[in-house]
Amino acid sequence: MTDMKNLPALRRTALNDPIRALARAHRRANGPIMSLSNRFGTSVEGQMSRLPKAVQDQIEQVVITVLTGAHHLAGYADLGRRGSAMAVVASGIVGGSGGLVTALAELPVTVTVILHAIQREARLAGFDPELAGIRAACLQVFAAASPLSDDDGVNTAFFSARMTITGPALHKVIATIAPRLAAALGPKIAAQSIPILGAASGAVLNAVYLGYYREMARIRFALMRLAEDQGGEAVIAAFAKEVQNKS
Repeated sequence: MTDMKNLPALRRTALNDPIRALARAHRRANGPIMSLSNRFGTSVEGQMSRLPKAVQDQIEQVVITVLTGAHHLAGYADLGRRGSAMAVVASGIVGGSGGLVTALAELPVTVTVILHAIQREARLAGFDPELAGIRAACLQVFAAASPLSDDDGVNTAFFSARMTITGPALHKVIATIAPRLAAALGPKIAAQSIPILGAASGAVLNAVYLGYYREMARIRFALMRLAEDQGGEAVIAAFAKEVQNKS
């Protein structure tokens, strides 16, 4: 017969083990993107500011268009992890081969492939990206970077697969995310615009962005799955504590 006094401890152990693993993955994933930002400039925002204002506006508009219309296209076929990696590397090479013009033309392809990879992580966690709430959660991965960010629009509601969201609300999510994603992609566009080095830089940066956002998606949807059983507040509190634990 099960000792009822042990049940709370058992629940804590069941929650803490996967949370601890996700927190370690979160810390690892944030390493490469920070190194990348330091390599190409003091900050993502600084890199973006080096581009002409017209180019910045064009990047943001492309991002809005892609995030609004590429959802179903991204989910059309399962490229798999290797297929997604090959696709972004190839698009990065092509985008960097002709300077700024081809870099901007390639951008929708890269964002669509990354969104596809994010949706795949949602499916692997048992969620349906066609549901409005999960679609919003997929888009929120771009906000971000972290499920703990105070300013990425994430709250415990986003950790429920049953969350409902209206069309206008989804457009508001996109409007919030687009400037941040455009800024995050600034170093990529700037690097691809450099003659000769653009193709190599595009390939490397695309691979790094794909790996980063895919891992953030895996972590986010794993947390969502835990939240279905344990509650969003409990999961976020436990995750925040483990992320701060550097051991």
